[in-house]
Amino acid sequence: MNNEIAVIFDMDGVICHTNPYHSLAFREFFSARNLNPTDEDFAAHMFGKSNSYILSHFLGRPIAGEELLQMENEKESLFREIYAAHIEPIDGIMEFIIDLQLNKVKLGVATSAPYANLDLILSEVPIREKLGSIMASEDVKKHKPDPEVYLTSARNLGVMPEQCLVFEDSYSGISAALNAGMRVAGVLTSHTIAELPPCNLYIQDYKELSFDKIKSLFP
Repeated sequence: MNNEIAVIFDMDGVICHTNPYHSLAFREFFSARNLNPTDEDFAAHMFGKSNSYILSHFLGRPIAGEELLQMENEKESLFREIYAAHIEPIDGIMEFIIDLQLNKVKLGVATSAPYANLDLILSEVPIREKLGSIMASEDVKKHKPDPEVYLTSARNLGVMPEQCLVFEDSYSGISAALNAGMRVAGVLTSHTIAELPPCNLYIQDYKELSFDKIKSLFP
């Protein structure tokens, strides 16, 4: 193993604080079906989960195949319509990513969201050309907390799992990174420390982060 380090970012709640807008989109989607999930319901069964899980849970039956594609498109279209005017990266992330890039850190994004959402955010957050791996929900067969998306990201970046630090904000996402054998930084945009699995580091935003701080996590 060489001394390279890779940093992989989830997207929702990690690059941008999108979860309130996902909640709004899901509220509109479920309201049209006479369902009214609470904030607690969303915290437990939406953040970090795949659409197939979320829709199946709240609709009370398996949602798959063509029906899943249609419902996912409806809800994600609502999200993009609501969020498009509000895209803003979490404080300090652009400066942090530039610092990592200058220090030859390999960078990736691994999200449970569809590519259309990723493209919307990357149209306003100019990091695409800095990324050596970009993965969305269409790229995996098994969603978080399965480690597939992170193990594949490591392969794409040419590193071993133990060379990776993942930034995640959800229980399932952190579990996926831990299941992949990676270090994890918990981003506290959606949950408290007590609500998340143990991480190597916790942050509210990226303003105090630097390459040197990340490097210290790799003895």
